Amino acid sequence: MAAPSGGVNCEEFAEFQELLKVMRTIDDRIVHELNTTVPTASFAGKIDASQTCKQLYESLMAAHASREKVIKNCIAQTSEVVKNLREEREKNLDDLTLLKQLRKEQTKLKWMQSELNVEEVVNDRSWKVFNERCRIHFKPPKNE
Repeated sequence: MAAPSGGVNCEEFAEFQELLKVMRTIDDRIVHELNTTVPTASFAGKIDASQTCKQLYESLMAAHASREKVIKNCIAQTSEVVKNLREEREKNLDDLTLLKQLRKEQTKLKWMQSELNVEEVVNDRSWKVFNERCRIHFKPPKNE
């Protein structure tokens, strides 16, 4: 599932997390998807498992790429906000509101960066399950 066409709201971390949750649906449901679409050996003749695996592979690749793009885009945007707040703070050392805002944005940036680690775990799990079920039906291109 791609990101909404209106762009991503990186300002609210809860919205950012909710978007990632929705975008991770394909990974959350991969076991079910494989169980219902890729036949076991006894049913192998009734379904074209290679085509099913190829389509799932392409869907996973697209989902992982779009999530990585969303996460990195929000990290870049938030990093820029943090940088600007730091510069502003250096000019106004007595401004406690600026300090609170800076700390809030720094915390949000750390959370967003941690989503890259979550993403790695989610992706690894999905590829493991995919390879267990699809390796005999479909070989991904070598360059990926």
